[in-house]
Amino acid sequence: MKDNLALIMALPNESKGLFEQAGIPIHYSGIGKINAAFTAYDVIQKTGCKTILNLGSAGSSTFNAHELIEVKTFVQRDMDVSPLGFEVGVTPMDQHFPQEIHLDCYFPHLSKGICGTGDSFETGQPKVNCNLVDMEGYALAKVCKKLNVRLISVKYITDGANDTAHLDWEENLLLGAQKLLKLYQSLD
Repeated sequence: MKDNLALIMALPNESKGLFEQAGIPIHYSGIGKINAAFTAYDVIQKTGCKTILNLGSAGSSTFNAHELIEVKTFVQRDMDVSPLGFEVGVTPMDQHFPQEIHLDCYFPHLSKGICGTGDSFETGQPKVNCNLVDMEGYALAKVCKKLNVRLISVKYITDGANDTAHLDWEENLLLGAQKLLKLYQSLD
């Protein structure tokens, strides 16, 4: 699988240099949906990969901190055109992509989650049905679907998406990088 795979993470903070030390190439997108979409498109065009593996961090008030969760569905938690009669999370006039983008899962031993993506650091309850939150995943999923590239996404839960999330996120990144590296190394 690694032959046709490209690895995307949002920030070097999420790998803590461990992937680089192991000689594993990473494409860093930067924070947010626009950066993620651009990076995914660019990586697919330049590498011709058939699969993108997105590893990174997420917050959750459902899953336990330090747990690895495979994303089975992405939704947009910050797309809100409800004053025009659309459900929160629905992009108006985008018939090709429903509110939810479903992924084929790869890791049977991991718990599965619904990830709400938005261009904000979530510290409360999102307005959409999701049990973990990030800032890039939905954009990666949409680009991959449009270009017929498989996306596998695994998130390390760094925080409870609450008032202390910003502190917990930074404190837990090293352990997250260690767990994500071990998962990557388990790929066949």
